[in-house]
Amino acid sequence: MTSTKKDPVIVVLQMSGGNDYLNTTIPYADGIYRDSRPVVGVPEDRVIKIDDQIGFHPEMAPIKELYDAGDMAIIHGVGYADSPRSHFRSMDIWHTCEPDKIGTEGWLGKVTRELDPNKENVLTAVSFGAALPRALALPGVPVACVDDLDNYGLLPGIANEQRNKILDRFARMYSPTIGTGAVMDYLGQTGLDTLEGADILKDAPKMYSSTVEYPDSTIAKKLKGIAQVHLANFGTRVFYCDHGSFDSHSNQVGMHDKLWKDVSEGIRAFFADLREHNASENVIMFLFSEFGRRVIDNGSGTDHGAGGVAFALGDQIKGGQYGEFPSMKPEHLEQGDVVPNVDFRGVYSTMVEEWFGLDANPIVNGNFEKLAYMK
Repeated sequence: MTSTKKDPVIVVLQMSGGNDYLNTTIPYADGIYRDSRPVVGVPEDRVIKIDDQIGFHPEMAPIKELYDAGDMAIIHGVGYADSPRSHFRSMDIWHTCEPDKIGTEGWLGKVTRELDPNKENVLTAVSFGAALPRALALPGVPVACVDDLDNYGLLPGIANEQRNKILDRFARMYSPTIGTGAVMDYLGQTGLDTLEGADILKDAPKMYSSTVEYPDSTIAKKLKGIAQVHLANFGTRVFYCDHGSFDSHSNQVGMHDKLWKDVSEGIRAFFADLREHNASENVIMFLFSEFGRRVIDNGSGTDHGAGGVAFALGDQIKGGQYGEFPSMKPEHLEQGDVVPNVDFRGVYSTMVEEWFGLDANPIVNGNFEKLAYMK
């Protein structure tokens, strides 16, 4: 386990919709890339080169600074076997580590339970977004969900009827996959704890002061909220947020540019904020998407794929490239997609064991090869 003075914290940023791996970490020196992407291919003179084969998307300059400082790991070819290429099913697999059946227990929910087994802190896990991510869903484990921290002071005063509507929203979301009975059991144990935790969060902005200016984007607003809660010392260990959609079937060029501009600028501001407050040494960030996209473009964008890329960032990350960039040769593709060669559960296992000091097996449902991207 990595030794830090403060309790280790993780921030997960989900890139929803299927981020285009090949236009994020670009194999600019491979002729197959050029030939396969006459429309969406990034011109070589715009690629931010990191070696003689691979480069970042041109809008990723802000986080290239973190890479150059040795604080960013690129994890190539991440995924799992037999990708269904469905947003919902693939995201469920990433969230529950159950590729062969419908999972009901989120991997980060299990992490939260292990970190706070007696539920002493209703803010051990905090999610920024309109809905509870499946990764954090676990009966008996409270998760504070907040959409807009600046306007969250309204929650303590809302009527019971409105609280019930919020809980009913959770019920409708999860009933189709885990059953009404299981949902009501889950809400009975965690629903009010969840709302209690959200009530406490309203104090975070009042306690916050910083010279860092965040960009005006939805992801930057979420990351600023995460920084505010982290700096308030509420004891939160697991943060979650999402951004997107990265589902670039059409008009990909401008769309993907804007997405990565917002994500990169938001991340740069977030780490600058933490470092201004000497509060970055115990925080890692993990970025993932449910799958990559097809090698060959469709004339306007790219369709659902398999193998993708993930990133780990922070002071305690051993920067560099991990895994191998999958072959783009036609004979090596599956259904037109690069084939994953790093199991995402091994990537999780590295964080679970090396960062949190927990046994990964029951959390990711098996033993998977870890990567050495933690210091």
